Amino acid sequence: MTEFTVWAPDATRVRLHLPGAADHEMRAAPDGWWRVEVPNSGPGTDYAFLLDDDDHPLPDPRSAWQPSGVHGPSRLYDHAAFDWTDSSWTGRQLPGGILYELHIGTFTPEGTFDAAIDRLDHLVSLGVDLIELLPVNAFNGEHNWGYDGVCWYAPHQPYGGPDGLKRLVDAAHAKGLGVILDVVYNHFGPSGAYAPRFGPYLAEQSNSWGRSVNLDGPHSDEVRRYIIDSVLMWLRDYHVDGLRLDAVHALPDSRAVPLLEELAIEVESLSTHLGRPLSLIAESDLNDPRLITPREAGGFGLHAQWNDDAHHALHTLLTGERQGYYGDFGSLETLADVLTGGFFHAGTWSSFRNRHHGRPLDPRVPGHRLVAYLQNHDQIGNRATGDRISASLSPSLLRVGAVLLLTAPFTPMLFMGEEWAASTPWQFFTSHPEPELASAVVTGRRREFAAHGWPEGDVPDPQDPQTFVRSRLDWAELDKPEHREMLAFYQRLIALRRSLPDLSDPRLHAVSVQHGDQFLLMRRGDTLVVANLAGRGQG
Repeated sequence: MTEFTVWAPDATRVRLHLPGAADHEMRAAPDGWWRVEVPNSGPGTDYAFLLDDDDHPLPDPRSAWQPSGVHGPSRLYDHAAFDWTDSSWTGRQLPGGILYELHIGTFTPEGTFDAAIDRLDHLVSLGVDLIELLPVNAFNGEHNWGYDGVCWYAPHQPYGGPDGLKRLVDAAHAKGLGVILDVVYNHFGPSGAYAPRFGPYLAEQSNSWGRSVNLDGPHSDEVRRYIIDSVLMWLRDYHVDGLRLDAVHALPDSRAVPLLEELAIEVESLSTHLGRPLSLIAESDLNDPRLITPREAGGFGLHAQWNDDAHHALHTLLTGERQGYYGDFGSLETLADVLTGGFFHAGTWSSFRNRHHGRPLDPRVPGHRLVAYLQNHDQIGNRATGDRISASLSPSLLRVGAVLLLTAPFTPMLFMGEEWAASTPWQFFTSHPEPELASAVVTGRRREFAAHGWPEGDVPDPQDPQTFVRSRLDWAELDKPEHREMLAFYQRLIALRRSLPDLSDPRLHAVSVQHGDQFLLMRRGDTLVVANLAGRGQG
């Protein structure tokens, strides 16, 4: 006997559809939930819902498994049936850790959770603590970055589905690696988003990717619950150690207790119950310290946020690029401000935004609450050709960048392949089956970069399968001396960071920086970091 439930507050009739069997009328409750009990049904049963008098079956908005894709029926899945082996796992805290961001589809030639397991030993030998998976929830098509997900409870079937993700997490824990999962709650993807058919999941306003999620309008209590329950599911049922919350600045929320604070409260409760640390990391371009300020001090209580200012300060200094949002960066003074204050835009003028931006961090805020990076999926993939900095910088400058990242007072994050200066690009790729959507994506991408002076022919076609293939890591590069040497350098640098307490000290006010003609000195306690950016020796 299984009870099927679905929230559809505006429906006048809901039926449960079981392929090959008669439909079941569902009972409505005043809270908008519909229910029906069905005998002889259990894990493995396919099902869908019929709304009102429409006979087109729709998948469950809370489906845990979409084996036939996002347009197909849902399948009942028993989370308790998986045979976990990580009962002794006590977790990995973010402070003192090093993150490694990877995309399941391009991390290995096979592009699956199981194939990623075979590369975990590489990450252990590198010395990182937590792997951060780009979004893996179900989306239409075989491959894309993951930010077009429409099933917020179901891992993508071509990657290996629910059991595949659990096998990866279980294997990572067995090797001492924590797992952070990137999740997207600010919009639904453009194909297969059936949840809004069931209820008012969407607000009237829009963001960069489509209509915003209804967090503060009528019926928003259940919409917020939909997100909160998804968050708790990944942490509890998939044993992941934390979540990276995509673009939280695109979560319009006027309620007195913001959704982000609610998430922090519920995750803290779950962490206490499970007896292991659970981390919430925000992506935000607001430079608002309230995100990572404890709730006791009036903040939202998230554990960390991505720090684009650190990336921009390093990238512009190393590459000389100054276009777009890089315009305010590029000097040693800017980098010094970031290393000692966390943010560069801290109530300062932003020429890109044509206004003042950000707010200063309290100097008592520990630097580990800021995740810093030389490269990530956005900063590579959102370039016209998806080129890594290793395509334009000398090995010496790459090493300088790595030293500054891994000796800074932040939580460092590497992007897959960065540790050996991978030559493969990481480009923007999609596989939309719908011709009109595919054409719109290609046209929009090329127009976007044409406005910045790129010839349309130079911008890779996101729908071309070769764009995806080119973006796969080439593990054979590790057989080449120049790549092996860079990997060995990263391994030594990470080992040095671990061996010297000064380098993991998160106190921003304890960092002092001096700079001169193309050189920078950063003192971390008794440890002195010297970076020469001149391209020549300096005495």
